[in-house]
Amino acid sequence: MSRRVREATIKNVLALMALLSLLALALIVWFLFREGLPIFRQVSLQDFLLGPFWYPTDVPPAYGMWPLIVASVTVTFFSCLLAVPFGIFSAIYIAELAPRQLKEALKAVIELLAGLPSVVLGFFGMVILAPWMQERFDLPTGLNIVNASLMLALMAIPTISSISEDALHAVPRDFKEAAYALGATKYETITRVIVPSAFSGISTAVILGMGRAIGETMVVLMVAGGAAALPRGIFDSVRPMTASIAAEMGEAPFQSGHYHALFATGIVLFVVTLAFNLIADYISRRFKEEGSGTL
Repeated sequence: MSRRVREATIKNVLALMALLSLLALALIVWFLFREGLPIFRQVSLQDFLLGPFWYPTDVPPAYGMWPLIVASVTVTFFSCLLAVPFGIFSAIYIAELAPRQLKEALKAVIELLAGLPSVVLGFFGMVILAPWMQERFDLPTGLNIVNASLMLALMAIPTISSISEDALHAVPRDFKEAAYALGATKYETITRVIVPSAFSGISTAVILGMGRAIGETMVVLMVAGGAAALPRGIFDSVRPMTASIAAEMGEAPFQSGHYHALFATGIVLFVVTLAFNLIADYISRRFKEEGSGTL
């Protein structure tokens, strides 16, 4: 077989794999919308998204998913308050400041944290952290927003740190040498040259970390508390969208309003995660890693 034939064969195989991936994604989206859209024969889009009550088994049922949306946004927001600075600062330290041996050890720890199953983190939050919080802060339950946010932050930190570190390593060495040649200190080089040059990758890392947090299921199912109500404080129990789907789908009668409402919730999650990925792609294109307008 000639080299040209081998290259053509490899190209066709890769193209086939890409098409199969697109076909699988299209079928999943089609199935999601087919099963979710019928709920809007019973409830309007506005009432579904902004309704304050989620009681799908009542008579008559209430399909207002606003408490679920607020829960997802809240736990994601607080988890990112922790995960973003820890992830970015750890990436800067590993990429630019840590000694070689410590760098390898820290990278191994982050990779190990990324490989932990979400159910293990959920189990830790439920069995260890929840009783401690309940006793320490005199709470009715330790399964709440703070618990869920801490566990989601532990899941998001490896994503943010790893991608940010790759972005920092992608900064051309000439940029650093030029900064040092001009008399810049290590700190000035990092803050004024390296980090601005890697802004694209760091921003993408943050958005992908947020996307993972808002799309996580097992952790929030185990430690968020499961209360489908609007929270009044950070120690209240909540039920994010993913937890609601996981907890209720097994009990929803097939083709019922409850069944379609859960698929419609999946549509909302799909739109949100798609928006995160589009934003990450836009930032990646807008600010190239070889330098941004701040340089």
